[in-house]
Amino acid sequence: MTDLQTSPVEAWDAIAAQYDEHVASGESDLATAALRIAGLRPGDTFLDVAAGTGGLSLPAARLGVKVLATDWSAQMIDRFTARVAAEGLDAEGRVMDCHALDLPDDSFDLCGSQFGVMLVPDQARALREMVRVTKPGGRVLITAYGNPGEFEALHFFVSAAQAVVPGFEGPPEDEPLLEFQVADPDVLRRRLLDAGLHNVAVDTAHQERITPENGRQLWDWTLGSNPIPNQLVADLTQRQREDIIHVLDAMLRERGPHPLTAPLNIATGTK
Repeated sequence: MTDLQTSPVEAWDAIAAQYDEHVASGESDLATAALRIAGLRPGDTFLDVAAGTGGLSLPAARLGVKVLATDWSAQMIDRFTARVAAEGLDAEGRVMDCHALDLPDDSFDLCGSQFGVMLVPDQARALREMVRVTKPGGRVLITAYGNPGEFEALHFFVSAAQAVVPGFEGPPEDEPLLEFQVADPDVLRRRLLDAGLHNVAVDTAHQERITPENGRQLWDWTLGSNPIPNQLVADLTQRQREDIIHVLDAMLRERGPHPLTAPLNIATGTK
């Protein structure tokens, strides 16, 4: 379990291309909704923490704010920087550990993280750092997964793997994965209050919605999302992997043209 929870930076570098192509590219609508909830306005300064390739920070830059995106993976930041250059956006990317942001106090109008800080091992420290660099009166935004029992893509993936490899265990049930450490809205609310915020609110009305057209797209999305699924399938043969993709194909055809959803907690608080 410890290995699953502490993926090194090299593991994030290794999935940067897959994350950029299959995951971040589909997050724009969700990011825009979250930024609206947080009250982002043109002219604001925005810091994206554990930004990946820019699922949250690129939509922010497109809204006319000055953006700094940070991530400890150089490969993620390189891909973010390439997208910024291609679109001519007012945004910068820097390699930085969210547990120790190399930034001055009271610097940003809004500090956010979408599916980033939810995964870090010392989340309390990362949240304190986000609050530290936010201006007094500024806002902090966290988007994280809700109840894992309702995470449809995860259950499709595990069910398909178990159909091919009956001994496939999937994520352990006795200790939640880091990405679900604030699945309970009350836990997320308390962590933001403990980090020094007030007027904390958690919106649970939104869902992540993905629409894979076939099993391979769902496989690529799952393995591109973070290093944990890659570790879960590390011992499978190429034939087993292809068989799982075929099972996913059949499951998606049976489901029909309906998105796979996951509940979300979108939390905001004021410094």
